[in-house]
Amino acid sequence: MKAAVPHPWDVSPKEAARLQLELRGRLKKQKDFKEIRTVAGADIALAGRGKQTTGYAGVVVYSFPELKEIERRWAQRLVTFPYVPGLLVFREGPVLLDAFAKVRTEPDVLLFDAHGYSHPRRFGLACHLSVVLNRPGIGVAKSLLIGHYEESPPRVGAWTPLVDAEETIGAVLRTREGVQPVFISIGHRIDLESAIQVALACSDGTRIPKPTREADHFVEQLKRGLTPAEPSPPAQSTLF
Repeated sequence: MKAAVPHPWDVSPKEAARLQLELRGRLKKQKDFKEIRTVAGADIALAGRGKQTTGYAGVVVYSFPELKEIERRWAQRLVTFPYVPGLLVFREGPVLLDAFAKVRTEPDVLLFDAHGYSHPRRFGLACHLSVVLNRPGIGVAKSLLIGHYEESPPRVGAWTPLVDAEETIGAVLRTREGVQPVFISIGHRIDLESAIQVALACSDGTRIPKPTREADHFVEQLKRGLTPAEPSPPAQSTLF
């Protein structure tokens, strides 16, 4: 997969926040896709401290709606941007894009273990990377970043709006009965209703939808040094 990143990653936190506001103008908050045949989950794990921090990114692609694995790709690199809440894409985005660059089966929808529109500047990691990859994307976060909500009924599929400054910025969704909800928000080229439907369709009886759950497991393995061998490229035919 190719990304079109219109800015450097090595910028100051102040400039990073300005870039988020600028790029937000490219965000499409409407459904812009037809049939979904493939989905991908993406996540990152960090190891080390300070200038010795290494990011391990993983992308796992599945058929949809069967959720059978098609491929998984990974990448690692030193992380240089400091930890600043709301600016995680500048810390984690470069290595995630390294992993996406290796993906051969381009997914129809991307699911990120991160926030998207449910962000102080309405442009979290799921929005940012969906825009530069030009793919419909969804933020599937485990915890609240911003906003308030009312508790939803405990049944699977129930949800309540996540609201900030009188704007609905996401959904607080029950993917499994008896557990904490997840926080769904749009990334790019998708509406909130479709994002909820896809997240539910990717949930297989556990709290976290399968694509991001398995991506999380994958990067934790990478962090522990369990790096799978990269597949060989397909052989090219030769004309005689």
